[in-house]
Amino acid sequence: MRILAAALLACLPLTSLAADTYGPRLEGFDYPYPVKIFAFESQRQPLEMAYLDVAPRGTPIGTVVLLHGKNFCAATWKDSIAALTAAGYRVIAPDQIGFCKSSKPERYQYSFGQLAANTHALLAHLGLDAATVDLVGHSMGGMLAARYALMYPQKLRHLALVNPIGLEDWKAKGVPWRSVDAWYAGELKTSFDSIKKYQLEVYYNGQWKPAYAQWVSMQSRMYDGPGKQAVAWSQALTSDMVFNQPVVYELPRITVPTTLFIGQTDRTAIGRDLAPPALKATLGDYPALGKAAAAAIPGATLVSFDDLGHSPQVQDPKRFNAALLKALKDAHR
Repeated sequence: MRILAAALLACLPLTSLAADTYGPRLEGFDYPYPVKIFAFESQRQPLEMAYLDVAPRGTPIGTVVLLHGKNFCAATWKDSIAALTAAGYRVIAPDQIGFCKSSKPERYQYSFGQLAANTHALLAHLGLDAATVDLVGHSMGGMLAARYALMYPQKLRHLALVNPIGLEDWKAKGVPWRSVDAWYAGELKTSFDSIKKYQLEVYYNGQWKPAYAQWVSMQSRMYDGPGKQAVAWSQALTSDMVFNQPVVYELPRITVPTTLFIGQTDRTAIGRDLAPPALKATLGDYPALGKAAAAAIPGATLVSFDDLGHSPQVQDPKRFNAALLKALKDAHR
């Protein structure tokens, strides 16, 4: 009943809450651009997808869609949005169902196919169904972007994958399976300190900057708020999706021109905490995973950041954005 009550709270329209905690739909955390809502029906229930739609400055040259990772939100793309709009791109950055400012339904069959279909419906709603766009996906958003490219290749001009997870099949490698209940129990223990510790070790190679704290607070204060159970339940369901729906085997079927941006110090691997020590040491080897993915995707280009980790767009926005804009320019020639 507690999960149900929190889930119902999570589906309410966005409202304001106390400043020291955030609501289950990230109420209380301000995005850098106005948040819009796409209302639609999916799996026999009304849902709301929050998104940013930022107009280009100057002469429009195209549309870029940015897909966030599992521990991220549309707001995390703020520096990339500024760079892209300055260059003339319209930018669409959704919060996927189950994340951030979007609905967190108690009962939902999460799949990358479903999230891709939801994203496609949003773009159609925005009048982009007859246009081709550039798609950029980070972390879990990279898995989603790959699925989108497999489902709707004719709608994309270029695919950019930024330290995507799912470049290896953790389950096939021997990482133990866990139930959604077990994922949920782990999520309920989430705190600012636990998130920071994980990101410091896995994302940032032990190098912390004060600017990262805003993104830790963005997550942790949802767990401190009145919708903690709904947030934890959605995260548990989506962890199960990520672990059990690898796209690595289908990379050779991607036909969209693709650029991989890989921070070489990244060591992200879902389920690593349950892996035996010998296996754990081999997981999340992004220098090797990035090269293998670039070789698997026909004609893919690999851009490496030797001193950056899981989130190059957060660690060094200027360098990452310059590389992204160059890749987009090259793809449009």
